[in-house]
Amino acid sequence: MSDEQKKSYAETATTVFSPQKHDRQASDSPPRLVIVTGMSGGGKTEACRRLEDLGYFCVDNLPPVFIPKFAELSANTGGHVAKVVLVVDTRSRDFFDQFVHVLDDMDATKTPYEILFMDATDEVIVRRYKETRRRHPLAENSRITDGIALERERLAPIRSRATYIIDTSTLKKVRLKEKIQKLFGAGQSLALSIDILSFGFKYGMPLDADMVFDVRFLPNPFYIPELRHKSGEVKAVAEYIGQWQVTTEFTKRLDALIDFLIPQYVKEGKSQLVIAAGCTGGMHRSVYIARHLYDFLKERGLPVKLEHRDLMKNDVWEHVHGEA
Repeated sequence: MSDEQKKSYAETATTVFSPQKHDRQASDSPPRLVIVTGMSGGGKTEACRRLEDLGYFCVDNLPPVFIPKFAELSANTGGHVAKVVLVVDTRSRDFFDQFVHVLDDMDATKTPYEILFMDATDEVIVRRYKETRRRHPLAENSRITDGIALERERLAPIRSRATYIIDTSTLKKVRLKEKIQKLFGAGQSLALSIDILSFGFKYGMPLDADMVFDVRFLPNPFYIPELRHKSGEVKAVAEYIGQWQVTTEFTKRLDALIDFLIPQYVKEGKSQLVIAAGCTGGMHRSVYIARHLYDFLKERGLPVKLEHRDLMKNDVWEHVHGEA
């Protein structure tokens, strides 16, 4: 890898892979208060999940009358609660009718807030309710379409005051994540957490792995008496595995594949990536390849962790602990 390529990759890592920042807001500044509302089935739950990923404290199904008091309490935490999301919708029944009056009072007292209104077409909402088999909150004894019509009528005054409106009718989750990030990320970059895992097939496949590489085709140090009880972290074992042409060719192709795939996962909004390498017992070859991947990604400035899941389940006499 040339110096120019390393610089380019480092810049990408800084802007795309940097860990989330959860800096406390100055104690004399009010918290950022976001009121999430909108149509039932419009995507409020998914929006809240994305906001939680950005460090927002979320409260679901809050009656509107409690909004001013909650805003006041948040402002008096000395900056410990800097970002708040309150979900308010028609589930609060009769309380919801006070929503507009509460907003008027907040405007009068100059309490800062933003409204995120989640919406979707009637057809999409009907389909989503049919798929989940849940009842619409305003259609307990009537058709879903009746509940949707009533809800649109009740939400119209709130929608007209919305700071942001997101229509999720044709919006994929990854695109919604991008929109939420752009509107509420405040300069944060979503972190991609990369975990490198070695394991032994005889102890079972890792269930959470996104990619699994079977490296049992590599030369096995187990059959070398002086290497049998040493792990893939030991220099002599690493040199034995690395000396073969098949190892050199494999790691070269593996590096190119990882270089290609990681930016694609980031583009799709993935937040956690688990890459696993497995051999028979999880002691020699998988440990060697996992260490290689860890060093490869670390060199590129990416946040990465290393775990040898099954290493110490073997008869290990000598093991050098590296970074993990």
